[in-house]
Amino acid sequence: MKNFFSNLKGDAFGGITAGIVALPLALAFGVSSGLGPEAGLYGAIFISFFAALFGGTATQISGPTAPMTAVSMVVIAGIVAANDGSVDKALPAILTVFMLAGLIQVGLGFLGLGKYIRYIPYPVVSGFMTAIGVIILLTQILPSIGYYPKEDTEFVEQFKPQAEEVILENILKEEVGEGILVLDDFQETKKRAELITPEQVLNEAQTLAAQEASGTIGAIKVLPRALQNIDWLELILALGTILIIYGFKRITTAIPSTLVALVVMSGIAYGFNLGYRPISEIPGGIRMPKYEIFTSFSFGSISPYIFTALTLSLLGAIDSLLTSVVADNMTKTKHKPNKELIGQGIGNTIAALFGGIPGAGATIRTVVNINAGGKTKLSGMIAGIMLLIIMLALGPVASKIPAAVLAGILITVGIGVMDYKGLKAIPSLPRDIKFGPLKLSSEVLIMLIVLLLSTFWDLIYAVGIGLIIASLMFMKKIGDLTAERSDVKSLKEETWDDESEFPKQLKEEVFIKHLKGPLFFGSTSDFQALTLQIPDTAKIVILRLGRMQYMDQTGLYAMEDMLQDLKKKDIDVLFVGLLKQPRYLMERIGIIPDFIPNEHIFKDFKTCLKWIKNNVENTY
Repeated sequence: MKNFFSNLKGDAFGGITAGIVALPLALAFGVSSGLGPEAGLYGAIFISFFAALFGGTATQISGPTAPMTAVSMVVIAGIVAANDGSVDKALPAILTVFMLAGLIQVGLGFLGLGKYIRYIPYPVVSGFMTAIGVIILLTQILPSIGYYPKEDTEFVEQFKPQAEEVILENILKEEVGEGILVLDDFQETKKRAELITPEQVLNEAQTLAAQEASGTIGAIKVLPRALQNIDWLELILALGTILIIYGFKRITTAIPSTLVALVVMSGIAYGFNLGYRPISEIPGGIRMPKYEIFTSFSFGSISPYIFTALTLSLLGAIDSLLTSVVADNMTKTKHKPNKELIGQGIGNTIAALFGGIPGAGATIRTVVNINAGGKTKLSGMIAGIMLLIIMLALGPVASKIPAAVLAGILITVGIGVMDYKGLKAIPSLPRDIKFGPLKLSSEVLIMLIVLLLSTFWDLIYAVGIGLIIASLMFMKKIGDLTAERSDVKSLKEETWDDESEFPKQLKEEVFIKHLKGPLFFGSTSDFQALTLQIPDTAKIVILRLGRMQYMDQTGLYAMEDMLQDLKKKDIDVLFVGLLKQPRYLMERIGIIPDFIPNEHIFKDFKTCLKWIKNNVENTY
C-alpha cells in the first residue's frame, strides 16, 4: 500500500492528463462502433480502472483503441443485422461477445500465454494496423461530409420493395413458429400482411439502406451519391477539427490537440447556433449493469461470433503488450505479460457488463501518463475516475458535441494508426520469391494480403490467413536453409578424419554417406535421391548419422523407403552414431530391427570399421 501511494502527485497529474486525452477518443470510438458515445466512455472508465488495478504494467493507460473498435464495429454490425436492424434487440448478444473476449483474455493470462504473443510476425501486424487506418478513413468520410444513408429519402426508396419482402418473410417465420400451416390458412397470412404500415416498411428500408452503406465496400459504393449531397457545414466542422489537431501540435504538445479541437469546434458550432448534427445524448448518472447478458443469453445468438471473441481477445492482448513494451522502454521497468492479460480481461469483462466497448493498452495515453509524472498503477485508476467525473458532471454538455467533429478526430486517428515504417520499407525488402517472371518480397506479400483482406473482406479471417501464409513461408525458408546445410546431395564427399584408415581395396564394395543436419520435410527430396548415388558395385552402405540431430515423420518415411529399395538390391545398411530422437522414431515403426538389426548399429566409426574388415570381402 505504501508503494501504491509513493508517487501520489505524479500519478494524479499523469492520470488526470491521460483521462483528458482519452475523453475525445472515447466519445469518437463509441460513436464509430455504432453503440453511441456513452459506450466509448464506459469502456474507457472501466477498462482504464480495472486493467490498471489488476494488470502487470504500472504506467499503462487502457481504453478503447482503433484496432479494437474496428473489430467491434464488425461484430456490432453483424449482430444488429441479424436482429432486424435493432440495436436494442442485438445489445445482449453484442455485450455477451465482448464479455467472452474479456474472459478469454483472463484465461490466456492464467495459462501463461502472454509471453507467446510476441511471436506474431511483423508483416501480419503491419498489414493489419494499416488496414485499420484505411477502414477508419473510409468509414468516416460519410459522417465527415454529413451524409447518412438512412436519411437520404431517394436512396431509401430503392429498398422499399425489398423491405416489404423481408417483412412478409418475417410474418411467415412467425406463423411457422406458432404452428400455423401457411397453405391451409392463407387468410391469416393475408390478414397480417394487411396490417403492415408504411412506417414499418420505411423503417425496414432505412435499415437495409444503412446495411448497404456499412463497412468499407458499402462506403465506397455510396460515396458518389454522398459527394452529390454534401452538407457543407458538417464538412467545415470536420476539416476545422483536423486542421486544429495538426496545427496546434506545432504550437505545443503540453495540451492535447484533440481536446483543443473538440472544445473549440464544439464551442463555435454551439455558440453560433449553427444547426449542426449533434452526437446521440449521453444519459446522466451511472447506468445499471446490463443483466440481460445473462437473462437473455442464447448460445445460438453468439455461437457464430465465438471465433470473433477469440480474435478480439488476442488483438487486445497484442495491442496491450506492445504498449507495455513501450512503457518498459520509457520507465526502464519490466512488465508482467500474463498479469497484464488478466487485468485487461477483467477490465473488458466489467466494461461489457455496463455496456462499454472493449479496449486495450493505449500507447499515446500511456506515453502522456509517463511524461506527466505517472509511475504506479494509481495513475491508470485516476484516469478512469477522471473520465467518470467528466461523464457525470458534463454529460449534458458532451451531448452537444457535433458528430462531424468526432468524425474529424477519427480521421486523424486513422491517419496516425497506419504503419508507415512498414510501408516505407517495401522497396528495400529483399525479393525472395518468384511468380513466373515476377520477383516479390514474401514479407511485402504477406503485408499486402492482410491489408487488402482486412480492408475489403474480414479483419478476423485476414489475420488468420496472414498467420498461415507467414508460417508456411517461414517453414519453407528454414527448410531450404537447413536442407542446404544438411548436405545430402553430393556424391563426392570429403573424408572425415576417422575414415583415413578405411581399406582402399573395399571402396568399391562399401559406400559411405554423411548426413549433416536434421532429416525433415525440407530435405527429404534430396535424401530420396540418395539411392541413385550408390554405385552398382556397393554391397554395404554406411550412413554416418552422428550429426542428424532430428528427424520428423516425413524424414522417417523417406528413410524407410530408401531402406526398402536397398533391401531389394541386397545391399546392407550400417548406422554409425545414431542419436536418441531418430532412433526412438525408427524403433516405433519397426525400421529397427526389421530393416536395421541392432548389430548393424555402431556407436562410432572405429567399431564399424572393425566389423567391415571382418565381414566384407574384396570382390573387385
